[in-house]
Amino acid sequence: MFGSANCTQAPSEAKTDAGVAGAGVLLSFIITNGLALLLSAYIIILNLRKSSEAKIVRKLLLSFSDQQIITGIGIQSIGLAKMETMIPYHFFIVWMLSLLSTSTHLATLLALVNDFKRDWVLRWLRQFLMFINLILSSVFGIFVLKSVMKNLAPALPIGCVWTLPSKNTPSNAGISIAGTIAVIAGNCIVFALCTWYLHNRNNQKWLKIIQVAGMLVLIATGIGATIRVILLSQAFGTPSVPLEDTGEKDWSFGQLLPLLLLLLPLISAIEIFRGEMKVPHSTVDDEHTPLFNGELEDKPDGQVRTSFQPNPLWGSQSNLFRK
Repeated sequence: MFGSANCTQAPSEAKTDAGVAGAGVLLSFIITNGLALLLSAYIIILNLRKSSEAKIVRKLLLSFSDQQIITGIGIQSIGLAKMETMIPYHFFIVWMLSLLSTSTHLATLLALVNDFKRDWVLRWLRQFLMFINLILSSVFGIFVLKSVMKNLAPALPIGCVWTLPSKNTPSNAGISIAGTIAVIAGNCIVFALCTWYLHNRNNQKWLKIIQVAGMLVLIATGIGATIRVILLSQAFGTPSVPLEDTGEKDWSFGQLLPLLLLLLPLISAIEIFRGEMKVPHSTVDDEHTPLFNGELEDKPDGQVRTSFQPNPLWGSQSNLFRK
């Protein structure tokens, strides 16, 4: 499987990869994560104040989230496809960027959970993307864990962890191993909690507490991953492996493009604002708000309105398996 990877002799210097660790690529992930966390916190604060004047902000946040989760899945897929040539330094940076991506779309889930519950297609699409991201992130964590346990030479491809025999584990590897296992386990736990949060029909009682606590955790995760990326990357810090050149610091069109793409959600938000200035404000977070056809009518037999649209193939508003 890894026959084409040269695992016999580690070069003295490794090649740079601006497509993974270039300044523009890193900044695009960091800026998107920061904006998404700020917008999510703003929406949650509005909800706590019983205000819902955030239609444009919601659409802007959703655009950043969709862009980030697709980009995160894409960069992880590319990392796995290049495991025979990608060194652990770049592999770890991709893993940190995937954590920023995860932090972004989970913050969006906390803030816009009622928007996803309104439409079963959006809800299950979000669930599917979260599952793909979890699988890829867990695989990355296993590779990083194996590289630490085998004390892989920093200039060898990450794919060599499956062919090389184990070496003496460094004395400080315990912290790295514990941290890697904690991140993998944390991702699995967060995925389970987010699945419950996304599909639970009656979480209004705990909604505010979950949103505030979750945002604090995601802000800490985003800050931690950002610090690691800045300190470890050649573009902003000191890499852990000697590199042949300074290509990851150079600004080219390939580095400017990810930053220019950040303008698209802003332009869309301006267009939406100009087109919907006279539209009544959104009240999707208000309790018992009519959200789809049929809820404007009074429910027979004293049934309570709900903002959860069931999957038309199975499940009802009160039961997941009964139509």
